Amino acid sequence: MTVVTRFAPSPTGFLHIGGARTALYNWLFAKHNNGKFLLRIEDTDRKRYTKEAVEAIKESLNWMGLDWDGEAISQFERANIHKEIAEQLVKKGKAYYCYCSPEELEQMREKAKNEGKRTFYDRRWRDADPSTAPKDIKPVIRIKAPIDGSTIIEDKVQGRVEVKNNQLDDFILLRSDGSPTYMLSVVVDDHDMNVTHIIRGDDHLNNTFRQKIIYDAMGWNLPVYAHIPLIHGSDGKKLSKRHGAVGTQTYKDLGYLPEAINNYLLRLGWGHGDEEIIPMDKAIELFSLEAIGKAAACFDIAKLEHINSYYMNQKSNEELAKLIEPFLENDLNIKPSPQAQERIISGMNELKSRAKNLKDLASESAFYAISVPFPYTEKAKSLLNDEGKMAITELLTNFEKLSDFNAKEIEQICKKVANEKFNGKLGKVAMPLRAALTGTTISPSIFHAAEILGIEEVRNRIQEAIKQ
Repeated sequence: MTVVTRFAPSPTGFLHIGGARTALYNWLFAKHNNGKFLLRIEDTDRKRYTKEAVEAIKESLNWMGLDWDGEAISQFERANIHKEIAEQLVKKGKAYYCYCSPEELEQMREKAKNEGKRTFYDRRWRDADPSTAPKDIKPVIRIKAPIDGSTIIEDKVQGRVEVKNNQLDDFILLRSDGSPTYMLSVVVDDHDMNVTHIIRGDDHLNNTFRQKIIYDAMGWNLPVYAHIPLIHGSDGKKLSKRHGAVGTQTYKDLGYLPEAINNYLLRLGWGHGDEEIIPMDKAIELFSLEAIGKAAACFDIAKLEHINSYYMNQKSNEELAKLIEPFLENDLNIKPSPQAQERIISGMNELKSRAKNLKDLASESAFYAISVPFPYTEKAKSLLNDEGKMAITELLTNFEKLSDFNAKEIEQICKKVANEKFNGKLGKVAMPLRAALTGTTISPSIFHAAEILGIEEVRNRIQEAIKQ
């Protein structure tokens, strides 16, 4: 048997981080078993459907490296097939036409509420004589759910789960306008796509008992189910916008690496001992449904930042310099020259040890790529007062005398000026120098940064700071 998994998002917005984890688990399980990973777009809700959302989902999956087999399948385009199955179920005696009006259904609900009963449809058309059907009402098609006994699902994560059949209703398969419901469409599509394993959030567990009714009615083999716990925020509630960024695209835009996102999401509910860093090739080798925990996982941005920092530090300085270019251009309106790129690469070891993501890294690298005149932060301006200007003027005079403009010599000059002019207070010298060279008060070692900039650029920046 070829293992076939699928990811079936609704294209109503961005790819939620929870959906990304579901896609990852399906992809890993398929790869581990040399099977297939399919993509189905559940686009039957045409009021909320957007083409842009479909493309955004595909783009996020591609960014994560989760390639799917074949073309993505549109559920909406298969509506006629779903309708045919509903009609087949009626012919097989497994489903029936229901002619209840909306008013009758509302009366049923109110009566059940008043009697303290479940507000299920009362099955009045389940065994009714079709000849008594009203001519002016378009019927829906309802499944004939089992009434007695219980339904059991052997779930790979949740274990054995049982529901009494009197808890299941004769739900609708086909609406009166001829459109299929989600419950029917999902089952038909999964069967036709030969899906063998369905890995999805445990908020779908209740749906599984209803979907099993359709499988049984059609005589189809039931897939293996694995319902994974949802991701929670720090407050223990389902992860949502109130907890911060929840879209995969947002993390990409913030400069998180896809390998870090994959590694973090993998460990968010699945474990292999105490190992925290698990690259994709190893994840494929190790992944199993049995290692998924039953408890909800809590999203921890600090852990994600730690893992992202790890993967950033695994990349070469040249790779990182290339990766931050879009952030420099789009966020800071800086297009680095070849010389600026060389400076960034030279300073990358220290830069990447400080940054949590590519966006931070670009921001901290920016001073290597700017040219005079450039703006100063308010704090930097305050350092370039008369005292600060005196300090950097004295520094420049001494810098010009150096035969070898390197970090060690630059630091010695700074200490010399501090001792001679500022009672040994190095900050009185180094901080104005940092403000003059970077326009900020935060940077890597200013001595090392000055060496990378070179004497000519240092001269230009100090003279501009004095002038301003």
